[in-house]
Amino acid sequence: MPFSEKPQLLGLLLGLIGVVIFGATLPMTHIALQGFSPFFITFCRAAIASIAAMVALAIFRRPFPRRHLPALFGAGIGVVFGFPAFSSIAMQTVPASHGGVVLGVLPLLTSIFAALIDGERPSPFFWACGVAGAAIVVLFSIRQNGFQVEPGDVWLLAASISAAIGYVLLARLSRHLSGWEAISWALVVTFPLSLIGTLIVAPSGIHAPGGAEFCALAYLSLMSMFGGFIFWNAGLAIGGIARVAQVQLLQSFVTLAISTTLLGEKIGLETIIFALLVAFVVWLGRKARFS
Repeated sequence: MPFSEKPQLLGLLLGLIGVVIFGATLPMTHIALQGFSPFFITFCRAAIASIAAMVALAIFRRPFPRRHLPALFGAGIGVVFGFPAFSSIAMQTVPASHGGVVLGVLPLLTSIFAALIDGERPSPFFWACGVAGAAIVVLFSIRQNGFQVEPGDVWLLAASISAAIGYVLLARLSRHLSGWEAISWALVVTFPLSLIGTLIVAPSGIHAPGGAEFCALAYLSLMSMFGGFIFWNAGLAIGGIARVAQVQLLQSFVTLAISTTLLGEKIGLETIIFALLVAFVVWLGRKARFS
């Protein structure tokens, strides 16, 4: 194997590990909800991940990037609070497999917000793909719900928007900080809110959890909120953003597979077809030119 190909393969492997970690987030949220409220999950997972981030930053003696504080706080609101809160609320009323398909449009939403926030100028073809992808997701959602828009789908849309904005802000920060530092400092600067929120909702947010619920909460804290970003950002840095980002197209299918294995959800042919359609449209959108 040529030496030049090794970094690319390593980047793809690390990116795939990150996608697998993220792909288990919705099923793990479903399990955690059996013992905790959505808001306790949101704040507690953030608080635990923040402590892990503090330890990592202390070990590597990373200085606090004071001038990036506003961007770090904004990114934290999106990925530390927004996505977890909205997706946890959604998982109370929709299956994890359903959510996995709806969130399949997240890579395209991230590109849209990159254009709006970061000043990139996508081609008309890109915007056409964005409209098509949104239309497919809406059609899937209303077909699954008897041609009615359910609250769970609205919360999933809010989760996707929050995550997409957070991803863009983290990507901008990665031009000045390494990927793991960006998510670590975003967790640290929002830690006071995480801790206060955990203490406030704890009395009413803990519902006799068992071992499975505690394990799910630990996974959401240490893997979905922290560890997954380490692998994902490292993969993007080593293998190239455009190349490794394509791996995220597999995330919907990872969620479908884990939902079937852990939750026993039955995945019909229609769900698989819509997941393939969303992945195809996102792939087309990523091929569109930017100026």
